[in-house]
Amino acid sequence: MLDYLFIFFVSFLSATILPFGSEAVLLYYANDGALSVIFLWFWASVGNTLGGLTNWLLGLYLVRYEHKKWFPINAETRQKAERLFNRYGTWSLLFTWLPVVGDGIALVSGVFRTPIWYFLPLVLIGKAARYALILWGQHLLSAS
Repeated sequence: MLDYLFIFFVSFLSATILPFGSEAVLLYYANDGALSVIFLWFWASVGNTLGGLTNWLLGLYLVRYEHKKWFPINAETRQKAERLFNRYGTWSLLFTWLPVVGDGIALVSGVFRTPIWYFLPLVLIGKAARYALILWGQHLLSAS
């Protein structure tokens, strides 16, 4: 059970703004015949999604400072960008699994107050699909 908790924790950290990767650790544990690949996939997907949610929450918190001089954009520009993101960019949440860029997408979606009922399912789908492809690819390579 500690192995699954470790995968959850590593996947969570790798989805935050910390420079951390979970793929190698996931593949290492996937080679252990005593562990369920389905459970590894599940816990990696959930951990990575909750890490993305952490970035979303950070973005949500950052909006409180938009009236400060150091905030990178003014309120009017942010509101215009928010309308565009919420209209056209919501689907970009499927790509929060991308290194570096994905963390930014999650953070920006929090700044733009993307509703959580859009955020969570799209992020989970993207991250779960990525881990499924990684594990499937590893299975194909080990079968040959």
